[in-house]
Amino acid sequence: MTVSKKVGALVGAAIGVAAAGTAIAVGVARRRHTPEDQYADEPLGRLPADRTSRVLTDDGIALSVEEVDPADGGRPELTVVLVHGFALSRRSWHLQRRALARLTEPRVRQVLYDHRSHGESGRASEPSSTIDQLGTDLGEVIDRTVPAGPIVLVGHSMGAMTVMALAEQRPDLFADRVCGVALLGTSAGEIGRRGLPRPLLSRYNPVTRNLGRLADWQPGLVELVRAAGGHLTRRGARTLAFGDRDVSPALVDFLVEMLDATPVRVLADFVNTLGTHNRYAALAGLKHARVLVLSGDADRLTPFSHAERIAVELPDAELVRASGAGHMVILEQADLVNDHLLRLLRDCAPGYGQDRGNGGPR
Repeated sequence: MTVSKKVGALVGAAIGVAAAGTAIAVGVARRRHTPEDQYADEPLGRLPADRTSRVLTDDGIALSVEEVDPADGGRPELTVVLVHGFALSRRSWHLQRRALARLTEPRVRQVLYDHRSHGESGRASEPSSTIDQLGTDLGEVIDRTVPAGPIVLVGHSMGAMTVMALAEQRPDLFADRVCGVALLGTSAGEIGRRGLPRPLLSRYNPVTRNLGRLADWQPGLVELVRAAGGHLTRRGARTLAFGDRDVSPALVDFLVEMLDATPVRVLADFVNTLGTHNRYAALAGLKHARVLVLSGDADRLTPFSHAERIAVELPDAELVRASGAGHMVILEQADLVNDHLLRLLRDCAPGYGQDRGNGGPR
């Protein structure tokens, strides 16, 4: 095969991955907002933090962290740690962060951070790009930024898988301090059977291997190919990340903007850990906490059946079906998500919740 044909094959592989799903399909052509778009003037992903810091992991990766205090300056009664999904960043929590900052009953302090190789955090190696390591990272963020007091962990997609990994690693933390957990748009395992196609998630997939090789050989070419997708990849993101109802064009643009900021090499590094994720046994570590399981019934990446399976393992959890919502339920149906998070926080905050049944405040 000639060099030009090899390059063509690699470029074709990159395009194939880009069309396969929102985790790989990135690149954006900004779209004109219509007057009906309620988020047209929203500064998505650009809210200021009260404090920013870096948490150094056990293997030397600097994680970018920010903290948000109650907007009215009052004393927080508990801390919420928000853990974002694959190929996104802490910016994805914009609509939750805005709502939680305004709470007064209870007041909460928020901690948000970027996973390794995501957002503003340091780049990690492929061997350390695992959900197990992300669980360890989350534990270190908590130890550094939330040394005392009750905690509620809120995870979306891979972020919720990270919470499960931490529960498996440090059940004592959940027995003593984590009083509430929200698992949003996620899975505890079997993603390749019901959700993201198993061939896409396999490290032996020639498309995935070629994408990684191309990223190593000529990363600029991968970025060029993916950016050239323009409206095509934007349509892919709209179709695969959101549900069947009308979605704000600004939210779609915001999603693709975050995806576009994640290097292709990073996407390839995490493929294997997503494909082998199995944390059903780890769910037992959540038995001391109040648990919210919320997912869209039009989620094409982690279908609602995954949420139902988690609820079977945690029969006392609250299971919420977001009608018509897709994988990015935290953006698409933010009001619904925020309402249920508020209920969870009130159940967990000292003086607000009921007597502890399965989980809840101590």
